[in-house]
Amino acid sequence: MKPRELPADPMIRSLIAQAKSSQLNRRALLSGAGAGATALALAACSTGGSAKPTAAPDESATDKTLNWANWAAYIDEDDAGNYPTLDAFTAETGIKVNYDVAVDDNNSYYGKVKDQLALGQDIGADTVCLTDWMVARWIRFGYTQKLDQANIPNMKNLTPALKDVDFDKGREMSLPWQGGFAGICWNKEKVPGGLASVADLWDPSLKGRVGVLSEMRDTMGLIMLEQGVDISGDWGDEEFSAAIDELKKQVSDGQVRNIKGNAYLEDLKSEDTLAAICWSGDITVINAEAGDKWEFAIPTDGGTLWNDNFLIPIGSPRKANAEKLINYYYEPEVAAEVAAWVNYITPVVGAKEAAAAIDPELADNQLIFPDETTLSKAHVFRTLSGAEEQKYQAEFQAILLGA
Repeated sequence: MKPRELPADPMIRSLIAQAKSSQLNRRALLSGAGAGATALALAACSTGGSAKPTAAPDESATDKTLNWANWAAYIDEDDAGNYPTLDAFTAETGIKVNYDVAVDDNNSYYGKVKDQLALGQDIGADTVCLTDWMVARWIRFGYTQKLDQANIPNMKNLTPALKDVDFDKGREMSLPWQGGFAGICWNKEKVPGGLASVADLWDPSLKGRVGVLSEMRDTMGLIMLEQGVDISGDWGDEEFSAAIDELKKQVSDGQVRNIKGNAYLEDLKSEDTLAAICWSGDITVINAEAGDKWEFAIPTDGGTLWNDNFLIPIGSPRKANAEKLINYYYEPEVAAEVAAWVNYITPVVGAKEAAAAIDPELADNQLIFPDETTLSKAHVFRTLSGAEEQKYQAEFQAILLGA
């Protein structure tokens, strides 16, 4: 379970660290559970209250447990269903971790916990990994706890260009977990000619067999890029409306079969969909499980680049335990081990060299070690104001509910 004219931006250049190949044996994590359009109705954008909740007292000194909510296929796992790096963390610290594959997409997860967050209650997660824009919302509403950076000395290994992002100056509230691309994928057996652009998804031969993501910035970002919009630059209602009209047409015409979060992978496996807007590392994972049936590409007009980030919810009573976990995953060797399994971009400096020791051939994988040509196709969806986010998400969600 993440890019126009790419500026010579160190944020994108530095976001590269290695990961291991899909040759590892993996047990399928993806149950196919996940929110459809109806569940996504719960995720309407809240404007947040004026009074921000108060952080819970920290009980980490006496409670050696931790609940971590994350996306599917987003951590190392062995054939027995164990998480090797988590087991090593428990052995090292004595903290027992409940790893919960609870996030199908950002909005559906937020819809489940936003009322508790507003009251400062424990949501059952002491840390959760969410995408940049959703983390910005949580920070804006006061739903996160400030990190004690003294408890995270390995924060020194954070890629320098990610240390001061616009939604979290100085990284006081969040730290990146993994990053990646959104692009297009297809079943190589059923679509032998392959796809090159988002427009290829609208080919009549694929009618009713196309999936798109319920993450608004990825689906709309790719459509806007295909329409010639610089999604990291100066655009507004007119450009967004043109892309919404295109998506609405493809849904109403029956070209698009479904709009989902991580559960889209089950539709690819079952061949309910033959092509989709998708996330890069996911395709490596299902190819490892099912025999190299799918191919991923950044569309000719560009794909998106994103990061998912650790945060500590305001009601968590185990803050110090969560900080120990974050610190552990910022050790380069541990970050490399995770990247070797998930095949996403790690933000940890030194993980590249550690991963190269695991598998030197990884340097050829453009989804893990993108070169200048690949990076030039990757675009970051610009930060939206609160009003823009509410307006655009509502327009996008109206299509989800009608899909």
